[in-house]
Amino acid sequence: MKIKNILISQPPPSDLEKSPYRDIAEKYNIKFDFHKFFKIEGIPGREFRLDRINILDHSAIIFTSRHAVDHFFRIAKEVRADIPDTMKYFCISEAIALYLQKYVQYRKRKIFHGKQTLKDFMDIILKHKEDKFLLPCSDIHKQDMPELLEKHTIHFKKAIIYKTVDADLTFIDIKKYDMLILFSPSGVKSLFNNFPDFQQDKTIIAAFGATTAKAIEEANLTLEISAPTKTAPSMAMALEQYIIKLAKKK
Repeated sequence: MKIKNILISQPPPSDLEKSPYRDIAEKYNIKFDFHKFFKIEGIPGREFRLDRINILDHSAIIFTSRHAVDHFFRIAKEVRADIPDTMKYFCISEAIALYLQKYVQYRKRKIFHGKQTLKDFMDIILKHKEDKFLLPCSDIHKQDMPELLEKHTIHFKKAIIYKTVDADLTFIDIKKYDMLILFSPSGVKSLFNNFPDFQQDKTIIAAFGATTAKAIEEANLTLEISAPTKTAPSMAMALEQYIIKLAKKK
């Protein structure tokens, strides 16, 4: 099978010239289209109030994404919660901790961060077990963080402050693509909401991440390409390996 057109369920790279997909496109004469399958929308402050969550009842905030940071401070402003200087911030990575500088003076606040793994992050949180934590998150979120907090009897509360909404993809001719590359369960959901009659047929499906792969299988689709793996830590690498494998079968 010759792969000519690939749809990637993400926005175009900020610098396409430096993207590994550009190299693949030129090397194998493949056309890539980039369209994000969903968008993020903030929960209005009036809706947040219905959950009866008082931000100031908590002494620490856990951030697992930049979206969570942005929407937490938006909500705080909308509900007029004046965040005290004593508030602690726990970020899953250093990148998110540095992003906090958009809203707080880094040196004047108590900011802690992990090294991208849940284990080392939880070790940091356990050193502050006396705090009351707030976990800002999306309506669709991974359960590993809440489950770990519960396992270690950490006093915390989830706050749904933003949600994922299907993007309008109906302008796309989905049948023209030889391959779809999906990066999240939300992308799988959006695929079927936009194209309820979608039939895989000969379309190759690729997934990044275990939760995406699981969503694809639950949708009764056949998964051909998975990443990350030991030999392919990125989707671009997994894709090229698959293309080479196909060529050898000829």
